[in-house]
Amino acid sequence: MTALLDVGCHLPDLAVDVGDVCAAVDADPRLLWTFRRFYGLQSVRRAPDLDLRGMMTAAVASLTALRGNEHRVRYVILARTVTTVAPAGEHPVEDVCVALGLPNAVAFTLTQHACATGLLAVDLAGQLLAGDGDPDALALVLTGEKVFNPVLEIIPESTVMGESSAACLVSAGGDRDRLLGYATRTLGRYAEQFPPHPLDPSFLKEHNDVLADVIRDACAAAGVGVDDLALILPHNVNRLSWQWTCRILDVPIERVYLDNVPVTGHCFTADPFINYVHARDTDRLRPGDLYLMASVGLGATFSAAVLRH
Repeated sequence: MTALLDVGCHLPDLAVDVGDVCAAVDADPRLLWTFRRFYGLQSVRRAPDLDLRGMMTAAVASLTALRGNEHRVRYVILARTVTTVAPAGEHPVEDVCVALGLPNAVAFTLTQHACATGLLAVDLAGQLLAGDGDPDALALVLTGEKVFNPVLEIIPESTVMGESSAACLVSAGGDRDRLLGYATRTLGRYAEQFPPHPLDPSFLKEHNDVLADVIRDACAAAGVGVDDLALILPHNVNRLSWQWTCRILDVPIERVYLDNVPVTGHCFTADPFINYVHARDTDRLRPGDLYLMASVGLGATFSAAVLRH
């Protein structure tokens, strides 16, 4: 059964106030008030001195389980929201493999689920390892991206983007952080809803109900109930959407790990993994706890995964 052998993350030192981000893109002042007052967004982390390669290697540096096991890494999956992030002829994920000393890894990029691609990558990594035949083989999932274009600074209807990153070392089996159930649903009618185009109001209206349904689906796939979850590790889009989703699920908002929303903002595919690291390190996750990771990608894909710590 797919398991997370180790998860690490990197939060850049530079904190940028959401007011400065909004000013940079000449956003409506009322939008800034909404971000702060209703969405709980205060600042985001940015890494002006790191490119995408540097962000990935910084996250991997926190994976203690990788040291000495580099030769076991068979697959490296760069899970991205944005499909094109480098000029033609450049191969960031292969450069990262060289920098990390992963001589046996097959590296590729996965993008089709936008910001939900990170969870897809973990599920795919498990499937690849299960079919590999080598019980010692590992996969490395890399998440997080650069805000390299003004259209990526904010999603006006929902969030501000940050540049924190995360790395996840996946094995085909293990005693901790086993993947018990995964569910995903894509609403293709919103396939063209990407900035700078405004989001379809119907998508915003459906968002919370569909996310709640997919969370229930993931719990059903795992053979557990939503009430059995000790913690939900969310996307960090904003606090308000999770308040509404919790009402639909009849789950206390305190069961959702929202501590990072004010300080990291939404970090593309990396949010649930960053939240895992911080929840683990602050004892919000205890051995044996059931927890759920959730993400939503514009386009629109809703995904959730249930794991046992």
